Amino acid sequence: MNAMTRRIVIGTAAVSMALTMAACGKAGGSSSGKDNKSIGILLPDNVTNRYNQFDKPLMEKKIKELCSDCSISYDDAGGDPNKQAQQVNTMVTKGVKVLILDPQDYVAIKSSVENAVKKGVKVVAYDRFAEGPVSAYVSYDNEKIGELQGQALLDAMGPAATPSSKIVMIDGDPSDPNAAQFKAGAHKALDGKVNIAYEQTGLWKDTEANKKMSAAITSLGAKSIAGVYSANDTMAGGIATALKGAGINPPLTGQDAELTGLQRILTGTQTSTIYKPYAPEANATAEIAVDLIEGKDFKSITDTTATSGSGQSVPAHLIGATSVTKANINSTVIKDGLYKVSDLCSAEFVAACKAAGISVS
Repeated sequence: MNAMTRRIVIGTAAVSMALTMAACGKAGGSSSGKDNKSIGILLPDNVTNRYNQFDKPLMEKKIKELCSDCSISYDDAGGDPNKQAQQVNTMVTKGVKVLILDPQDYVAIKSSVENAVKKGVKVVAYDRFAEGPVSAYVSYDNEKIGELQGQALLDAMGPAATPSSKIVMIDGDPSDPNAAQFKAGAHKALDGKVNIAYEQTGLWKDTEANKKMSAAITSLGAKSIAGVYSANDTMAGGIATALKGAGINPPLTGQDAELTGLQRILTGTQTSTIYKPYAPEANATAEIAVDLIEGKDFKSITDTTATSGSGQSVPAHLIGATSVTKANINSTVIKDGLYKVSDLCSAEFVAACKAAGISVS
């Protein structure tokens, strides 16, 4: 074989090898697509303490327990629905197969959900019911939570809860479907029993709630306010500051059993919160996500159905909640280990913890 012939043979072999490798690469790419076990988690903000403190780590832990070779991508919207829409697109581009989505704006996110599903992504609505073709929805019985809040306010007001008693309602963000359900449940408990003299949204922000509470005080007069409904603990913090500035301390509700909210309950500047156990919600969602990744039936987890704002009926799992006051902090959040006693009962709150029957070492 002369030199020219050898070069032609070698060149032909190289081309053949390259084509074979390319074909293998394509086959491998197709196989890896089928074996893709990538799960995305998108949460709405980083202001509400529960998301980074509980929801994110609990879901990640459970996913890894159930699927050690699953990969997880995470982001939060920082309270910006446009940012979250971009994050959904980014997750789709990255190739996630299942997306756990807690929408910042449940209506605005619909087109992003539709686009993700068209690209083959399964979407699980977490905590808030995103509109669009979601596969499942996991949350709490949110209207019942609103009823618990309203009843807790009436209980704290006692004999002062009369049809002429003026209360202030600071509701959650209307872009959150849960806020409307909390509001509806609270009205069910409160309407006709007290006079809702001022009602506004606090957008889940302590600063905004503080402004609205200050406006209510100016409008109604501090001494005429007999109680305050706050849809969550973050806003209750801003409201409590406004009430203190006005020299009044009427009963005040909350939600989420935030550490600072519980400490306000212990010291008497907030009367109640709602304890929603985060582990059952996060774990059920993680189980559904892994079942979807593995092509399994998740219907044993979703024990009911729920209807979205756009009329879509979706398999759902709804979890119960508990109203918490100073009387049962010890038997609820402390018993369940939501916080360490040392964190709740730091030096400033030791006496208040002991008074509530909490054993402080």
